[in-house]
Amino acid sequence: MSFSPAVVSAVRAETDNSRTLTLDVDGWPGHLAGQHVDIRLTAEDGYTAVRSYSIASSADSKALEVTVDKLVDGEVSPYLVDGADVGDRLEVRGPAGGWFVWPGTDDRPVQLIGGGSGIVPLMAMIRSHGDAGSTAPFRLLYSVRSPTSALYFAELMRRAVDDEHLRVDFAFTRETPPDWPTPPHRLTRDTLEESVYPPEDMAEFFICGSTPFVESVANWLVDAGHPPERIKTERFGGIGVSP
Repeated sequence: MSFSPAVVSAVRAETDNSRTLTLDVDGWPGHLAGQHVDIRLTAEDGYTAVRSYSIASSADSKALEVTVDKLVDGEVSPYLVDGADVGDRLEVRGPAGGWFVWPGTDDRPVQLIGGGSGIVPLMAMIRSHGDAGSTAPFRLLYSVRSPTSALYFAELMRRAVDDEHLRVDFAFTRETPPDWPTPPHRLTRDTLEESVYPPEDMAEFFICGSTPFVESVANWLVDAGHPPERIKTERFGGIGVSP
């Protein structure tokens, strides 16, 4: 795949350190929920930097949206979060990835588990599920520090109310919303099993987050009796390679 020119058509703040960019790409072919794109920036001296970002928009949407979490020492994310504006131009390659995707045609139960910004590809699946009117049972378990650091918090709460086939659970590790029924806590083997489908439901699992988070959760699921072939994982923070 080659890079294509893209124009920033809209920006939206998600948290203090992240925002969503809508990109217009000529000839955009569409995508599957869970895929990602490479974004390339080129400096005036010709230096290029490439990073991969999960697509946040629904597969039923013609828009290409990426949500970027700023890394303090990053080469690309600080510009995308703090500097990019409507009308700015960059380059996009993709969509890519065929393993960590929800095709939208399966009615089996789906369990999504996200840590921090690992929610992004899972949000694309949730949006695709809702936009398609799917009746597949969907659950999300989202581990995040606090409501203010949670991506899409208001939308997730709304979708959980509006969509009878979607259940959303949060594991706030440092701070909860007012009157939240449980105190802050980290995911453990026991709390995980209380919040996901049991093995007999034969759910498809999608886990995304940091490498330690993903490996711990995947191992707990296998230990609990979930078939490894039904557990798909994705680690965020991958670095693209300039051609």
